[in-house]
Amino acid sequence: MRVAVLAATITELTEAGYAALTVDAVAQRAGVHKTTIYRNWKTSDRLVADALTHHFATDIPIPDTGAVKDDLRALARSLVAVMTTHAGRALLATALSDAVRPPELAEIKRALFEDRFRRAEPVVTRAVERGELPEGTDPGELLKAMVAPVYFRLVFTGEPVDATTADRAVDVALAAAHARALSAP
Repeated sequence: MRVAVLAATITELTEAGYAALTVDAVAQRAGVHKTTIYRNWKTSDRLVADALTHHFATDIPIPDTGAVKDDLRALARSLVAVMTTHAGRALLATALSDAVRPPELAEIKRALFEDRFRRAEPVVTRAVERGELPEGTDPGELLKAMVAPVYFRLVFTGEPVDATTADRAVDVALAAAHARALSAP
């Protein structure tokens, strides 16, 4: 039931947007009664937050190829693949809209990014241990440097993003790390 409701919520966000999302529509799509939703999620904001967290936690796996460049490229390409789908664009619009004004959703957005970076940290940590990156490289800073060009294009310039964009973002982040520009404070 939980997975069906979360999937229905993502579909409603994708098709109708945050402002038009209703618990009734989610319940109908998931094949459950709306009281079931309210029993498990006290507010629609909490439901949206849970759906977004679940969606992003499961759609971008953390690779372990044994080479930092390959791992980061897989991460960046997965991010591009997810964010360029209709659902990814709708979820990005939700994350950037007035939907983040309720404190609970703003906190969830922050926590969602922290979770993504925390889950991807081992990619950088393993690379430091293998000698592929300098000691003291801050995993969070490297990952932020990697995703920034992708989100800049998606959010601000509207330029297309693809595997080349992902690969270039990785190259820039790795160059910054090797120049020791991404060391822990």
